[in-house]
Amino acid sequence: MRRRQVVVRRSEEQAARNVRIVKYGECQKNHAANVGGYAVDGCREFMASGGEGTISALTCAACGCHRNFHKKEVETEALSEFSSQTSSGI
Repeated sequence: MRRRQVVVRRSEEQAARNVRIVKYGECQKNHAANVGGYAVDGCREFMASGGEGTISALTCAACGCHRNFHKKEVETEALSEFSSQTSSGI
């Protein structure tokens, strides 16, 4: 038996309709997990301690923990179907 593979391609216009913005909020690292308790440090927002693309960009400058300990907030923004591209009159 042969398997068929169906490839669906979206045009660039269709792929650009939704824009995802990812922000990292308060730190949720449990600092008292070793003793059986629950305590967070109160860091309210992730601030990268380095430039984009570096390893230090994954460490919070305020609390020192990894970005994965911060609450991930994803915002999706839908763009309108009408683009502001100008057409050439040629």
